[in-house]
Amino acid sequence: MTQDTASPHPTADAGGETELLTLQVDRDLFRAFQRCTWIIVHETDRSRLEIMNEMVRDFLIKHGC
Repeated sequence: MTQDTASPHPTADAGGETELLTLQVDRDLFRAFQRCTWIIVHETDRSRLEIMNEMVRDFLIKHGC
């Protein structure tokens, strides 16, 4: 695990390399996602990257991928 310099919490990103993931969603889902990640980042002091990795990981586990 690497350490995000902006957050005291380790990121789930091994090796420090990231990829851009583009999703096409309804406008209300986009706003809800932005609002949710902003709230989680500010309440937990975790990085946006860490939150996004967690959300994608949870989705993949939920669907058995």
